[in-house]
Amino acid sequence: MVAKERIEAILRNVIHPDRGIDIVSMGMVGAIESENDGITISLVPEKSNDPFISSVRSTIVKALKETLGNDAVIKEIKVIPKVTVGKHHEKQREILQGVSNIIAVSSGKGGVGKTTVAVNLSIALARKGYSVGLLDADVFGPSVPIMFEEVDYRPEVIRENNTDLIIPLVKHGVKVLSTGFFVDPADAVIWRGPMASNFLKQLITQGDWGTLDFLLVDLPPGTSDIHLTLVQEVPVTGAVVVTTPQEVALADAIKGIAMFRSEKINVPVLGLIENMSWFTPAELPENKYYIFGKNGGRKLAEQMNVPLLGEIPLVQGICEGSDLGQPVALNDSMSGLAFLNIADELVRQAERRNREQSPTRKLEITK
Repeated sequence: MVAKERIEAILRNVIHPDRGIDIVSMGMVGAIESENDGITISLVPEKSNDPFISSVRSTIVKALKETLGNDAVIKEIKVIPKVTVGKHHEKQREILQGVSNIIAVSSGKGGVGKTTVAVNLSIALARKGYSVGLLDADVFGPSVPIMFEEVDYRPEVIRENNTDLIIPLVKHGVKVLSTGFFVDPADAVIWRGPMASNFLKQLITQGDWGTLDFLLVDLPPGTSDIHLTLVQEVPVTGAVVVTTPQEVALADAIKGIAMFRSEKINVPVLGLIENMSWFTPAELPENKYYIFGKNGGRKLAEQMNVPLLGEIPLVQGICEGSDLGQPVALNDSMSGLAFLNIADELVRQAERRNREQSPTRKLEITK
């Protein structure tokens, strides 16, 4: 068991990326508990949706392990929203106030593997130690339940403070909500735009998301009312655009990037992910066949001045894993490692965006 005083001394070396001072001096460290089964640290950020909280948590873990070695058994790093006595009735509760980064996962067209990327990326982030949520906003074609092997899951709804809260599925370390949890898989979802948008609002505002480092939102392909609903409801940290190397997909990806960068929406594009970059047969793992073209995503990233977060090969294991509810990001195969590397790059780009740019504002539509 490590003395609390020693833990606090280590935390004095953890500098908040935005404030430039250590987290102890700025009053961000709450309770420190050191028991035989590990260390628990409570963080109380100045802002409930501090975009640097995930960076602070990872720095704490690194500092403790570097100093304490095998004694650094970290049980939990909790984030507790700061409460000001007497002020809690002055304004309505913020939506997703415990979420540090909201990431839109988008594609210009269907069929490029956007949902496969969103699911595996969420799991990869969870494997990296981040608290992660996945909101399946593809209301007309929700396939997230299949990939998590939970097509029969029906969320519990609880009543709290006169509000109905929807409890997300928690699997592989990810909190998940999907339209597919509320409709029969055999039924077609035939909704007009306003109905779909209202249902998305409900999943955002009534989902019991709690404290998250990242909430990934799997958007429908193309551009639609759903995209506008998202940016109107919450301040999106940034967008990730998924494409394949094929020319027709790249052309649509340009439109998707342009939409997020438009003056009205103004959501930073954190990067491009190229899926199905090459085909590798299971029996010839060293071979690469560029059946959809070569380096299309890399060239587009350079053309549009966005980072290329990574390239995902077209291999049988990715498809099989998705169909069987065992995404490849759960293992350390070639494809699994590719998603883990992309998760690292996404975190770097999100932290860079939070350092260099002002927080994104919700889109306000005026008549």
